[in-house]
Amino acid sequence: MNPPLPRRGPAPPVEQMDNAELARMVEGEHPYRGKALFELSDRIPYDDDAATKVAMLSRLTSLRQARLFDPVSLAWSAIIALLAAETAHARMSAYEAFGALEPGEQADFLAYLEAPSIEEAHPRLV
Repeated sequence: MNPPLPRRGPAPPVEQMDNAELARMVEGEHPYRGKALFELSDRIPYDDDAATKVAMLSRLTSLRQARLFDPVSLAWSAIIALLAAETAHARMSAYEAFGALEPGEQADFLAYLEAPSIEEAHPRLV
């Protein structure tokens, strides 16, 4: 029998936190790191600093291993958010983050997005 998981406290007010605080939550593997990453991702279309931080965070091994659902990791979700923002800075950040993935993971990522190349990937977040 597996021991029970520790109880998480209430979710922190991520919408009130600045980008650096959110990035520290993700880097520190806080129990609500996904919530912090998604808050940063929501800021990408109007905040280049958020885009830069999301791209940097996508390189963390812990995010590359954490699955939202198979095969999508938190790192993939970060890159998808960068692509979906459709700003010049966010797209360049996405290309760099994508370039940091292993070749096999790049191929899987493009297959998931049904795109022949990262430059032709234009996912939409709903």
